[in-house]
Amino acid sequence: MTQPPMGPESQGPGAPPPYGQPDMGYGQPAPAGPPLSDSDQRLWGMLAHFSGILFAWLGPLVVWLIYKDRDAFVNDQAKEALNWQITLLIGYVISGILVLVIVGFVTLGLLGIAALVFGIIGGLAANKGQAYRYPFALRLVK
Repeated sequence: MTQPPMGPESQGPGAPPPYGQPDMGYGQPAPAGPPLSDSDQRLWGMLAHFSGILFAWLGPLVVWLIYKDRDAFVNDQAKEALNWQITLLIGYVISGILVLVIVGFVTLGLLGIAALVFGIIGGLAANKGQAYRYPFALRLVK
């Protein structure tokens, strides 16, 4: 008596997807989505940087989670913007503590100006299709 093959190719409809692929509910892996056009790449790269100005770390995180598997440029720029926002968050926490010795007010102002200026520069560079690197950001999300 022969045994049926036991690999993923032997699994019929309703079987779980291979390891590492999300399940859409019917045994089919979730598609990453259609590739982005050049203008969409630049738009979402720019929005990853600009959303950090308005929504702090949450904006770049949402862009990264949605587009990380669809486009390498948007993935790179959203990670860069997210790392920048995490760096700023750490700076804001330290500045909040330093407010007790007055110098924190100065560093809070400087961080706010840096967030605005570098966020705009990053967004404009991404809109031109250029990968932007913040001058001092911790690369925590890789």
